[in-house]
Amino acid sequence: MPKRLAFLVVAALLVALPLATNDYVQYVLNLILVYGLAAVGFNLVLGYLGQLAFANMAFFGIGAYALGILMEQAGLSFWAAILPAGLAGAAAGLVVGLPALRLKGYYLAIVTLAFGELMRWGYIHMDAYTHGSSGLAIPAPSLGAMALESQAQRYYLILAAVALVMWGTFNLLRSRIGRAWVAIRENEFAAASLGYWPARYKVAAFVASGFVTGIAGALFAVLIGRIAPDSFGLNQLLLQFAVVMIGGMGSVWGSLLGAALLTATPELLRNVPGAEEIFFSLMLMAVLRFMPRGLMGVLAARLPLLRERLYRS
Repeated sequence: MPKRLAFLVVAALLVALPLATNDYVQYVLNLILVYGLAAVGFNLVLGYLGQLAFANMAFFGIGAYALGILMEQAGLSFWAAILPAGLAGAAAGLVVGLPALRLKGYYLAIVTLAFGELMRWGYIHMDAYTHGSSGLAIPAPSLGAMALESQAQRYYLILAAVALVMWGTFNLLRSRIGRAWVAIRENEFAAASLGYWPARYKVAAFVASGFVTGIAGALFAVLIGRIAPDSFGLNQLLLQFAVVMIGGMGSVWGSLLGAALLTATPELLRNVPGAEEIFFSLMLMAVLRFMPRGLMGVLAARLPLLRERLYRS
């Protein structure tokens, strides 16, 4: 009963949140949800599977552009385009996952990084679909005859999508597939001896990561309203990587915590020249040196009774 009551209280607070915020604060909260979901997708490969792969910015951009092209050029509604956007990210995950069967470590990192840069080149030169460097305008989503144009309206849309994908991700991680990823991360040969086929589960991790990150990219496109190739470059990758590292690798809740910290704090420091970069750098160095399991790892160590719930799920 207390668990159910806590869930209802949190749900009520999330629903009522726009009543206590202005448009700017609401935009930041929306961005936290989007980056949190993108970090969850990144964490599936980086944290749970233990593969040093940097294709997340490619999945993120593919999801965003897939949604934009389907809405702007094919005339589909947001509701009809959001799932294909996620599936486009999943297809990209399959393309990246197959080479991952033969590559490891820095070689995999370089290949996946190159894939992201290749996709950015495609966004620039496929003018007929992406409008090149000028960017692609994303039509406002609508609910019936009502266009969801305000940040509060988009908040409920993003919150519902993030909650649904997170629910599916939790169930996936608690299934045989999620347990296989962790087993492969710890010892691939031992996992194979237990009956897990590493190749199959590695590809599945990249596909799942692509789908989750593709959905996040689609929500990012809706939130921003216009996407351009520069939105999916190395800066985007470094931000999402830092979110995972600081929040905690192998932790869904850590991804959300990292997103909240690295999205909200720079906004508070925006008026101080150079403060954002200094905070970002010092935070990342501090975590790598003193908290290798991230902030969620520290929290889990302080709360041993909740360790499995806070860190492993």
